[in-house]
Amino acid sequence: MTNQTFEQLKKTYESGRTRPLAWRRAQLNALRRLVTENRDAFVSSAMADLGKPAAETVLMELNLVAGEAQFVRNRLSLWTARHPKAMHWMLQPAAGWTIAEPKGVVLIISPWNYPVLLALEPMADALAAGNAVCLKPSELSPNTSKLLAELVPQYLDSEAVRVVEGGPKETGELLKCPFNHIFYTGGGHVGKIVMRAAAEHLTPVTLELGGKSPCFVDRTADINVAARRIAWGKFTNAGQTCVAPDYFLVHESVADAFADELATYLLQYYGKRILQCDYYPHMINEHHFNRVCGLIDNHGPKTRIAFGGGRDRSTLRIEPTILTGVTLEDPVMKEEIFGPIIPIITWSDLDEVFSYVRNFGHPLACYLFSESKVLQEQIIQAIPFGGATINDVVIHLANN
Repeated sequence: MTNQTFEQLKKTYESGRTRPLAWRRAQLNALRRLVTENRDAFVSSAMADLGKPAAETVLMELNLVAGEAQFVRNRLSLWTARHPKAMHWMLQPAAGWTIAEPKGVVLIISPWNYPVLLALEPMADALAAGNAVCLKPSELSPNTSKLLAELVPQYLDSEAVRVVEGGPKETGELLKCPFNHIFYTGGGHVGKIVMRAAAEHLTPVTLELGGKSPCFVDRTADINVAARRIAWGKFTNAGQTCVAPDYFLVHESVADAFADELATYLLQYYGKRILQCDYYPHMINEHHFNRVCGLIDNHGPKTRIAFGGGRDRSTLRIEPTILTGVTLEDPVMKEEIFGPIIPIITWSDLDEVFSYVRNFGHPLACYLFSESKVLQEQIIQAIPFGGATINDVVIHLANN
């Protein structure tokens, strides 16, 4: 079945159907209608899969997809135009230029944590580039996966865009096909599987992986502002966000005040009975619930739970949890958390901080709260990262 899907998409692409700008614009317009006209259905599916409140789904998923579709549509003429290039004097009077070509038939493998955004935003880019697209949604967000499978053929060209539902078996079968590009968002373990499979066909890949993204809080930071913004960004989707700050390197002189302010804002946002809060999301499934609970419960002798730690297995909710006195030996520092835990490590020397960060390789994101321009520049120059925000978290994703 998956091979037939690939062959149909290949036939459509080779016919030239996806190349005209009129087709691309029509698909992008349809994609915008898909997310705007079915807002309530997507809100319901995200609530069923993750317990997300409506505002979070609209702000963090649907609006971003619609915005991306409009952003690339407005730039199609410029991006697809011929761009003249200077020619060597020996070749005069020849003229030269570059043109942007579609890749061909592309595979998008999307994750469960933002099941609409991370399926349809890369699709907008692929359609804008004139490709045929096969989308494989995550089976761990089954309600959204089913909805996408129902809606995509109603709005988009069903000969050029297909949705394949299923689990690892279907994904494995798709990876055997000679796609012209693979876009995968998820964890490093599956990322290696994708790269190995792609290597068989010399298929280029885009891997958007997570990791342990640091958040620095300097003694010059406005602690009230830092706590307020972190309490929002870290616990959006209950921490199940690839660019969420993962661990917190807080200057020892402000660590206690930071933890206290965080607790204050968490109570303000979610109330005293957080596990009963209707707009606080839950873990995607019992496996991840157990994993995150283990990171909270299995900690070293110096680590203590300063806030939260409660959980409700029947709803898969885990309270926002602040851990203080954390060391690199704690289990919470051994893997990407992907859950509602804030581990606080204190520091006094900047070189000490850099040695911590180097333990975790290349982070997807980096955050810094500081009023010191010198420190801001030091950290930006010293640490490699995918994207960063100074004096806020997560919001750099809103910039197309």
